[in-house]
Amino acid sequence: MSDEIDFDELLSKYKSDPYDYVDVYAVHTGKITFKVMEGQQVDAASGEWLQVPGTSLYEINRERNPKIIVAQTNGTVTGIITELDGRFVEAGEKLMTIKHPLKKKEIIENIFREVLYLFYAPETAKYFFSMDIQSRIDKKGARSITIDQGEEIITMSLMKRDTPVYYNGERGVIHSIYFKPGISVKQGEPLIGVCALEQLPLIQKIITRVKADWDSTH
Repeated sequence: MSDEIDFDELLSKYKSDPYDYVDVYAVHTGKITFKVMEGQQVDAASGEWLQVPGTSLYEINRERNPKIIVAQTNGTVTGIITELDGRFVEAGEKLMTIKHPLKKKEIIENIFREVLYLFYAPETAKYFFSMDIQSRIDKKGARSITIDQGEEIITMSLMKRDTPVYYNGERGVIHSIYFKPGISVKQGEPLIGVCALEQLPLIQKIITRVKADWDSTH
């Protein structure tokens, strides 16, 4: 992480385009029937227990087994590939994009992802903090914990087998946690974001700047 982060460039990027673009893919092979149109607003699941389902995006039918796929994020449908409607598609084929308006908190998190050292999941698996790290988090909170290269910080649980995962980045504080214990994480997704000790004031500066700039312009 560098002291020379160009705040103005980062902030102007989000001011000019304060959106995430979330691509939606076919979950498996099958015949697609779209349930939304270009420009339509969609919502993710809501309610205290997420009991209100998200907007239906498409139905996929394989061997007379139809399955409705719902939105995982709120926003506007864009770039829908209408020629696929009623056609057979392969698993992983892109169907549409959802333009998701970013909240201030999400913008701060996105900037963190650009400036923190991200430690990624080596495999698609379930992850837990090591017992030592978890007990320290429970006592003091993640941001009071400094980790060093080579330290066993996480346990990977795959096929009922637990494997220790060793940290391979620069020394720093666990600033952001991107996984939930026992919930599967895809290979290559970040598990934690680490902040070098001398960069902690910079992180606070990011939060202050984003809040000040957004309050004055939104």
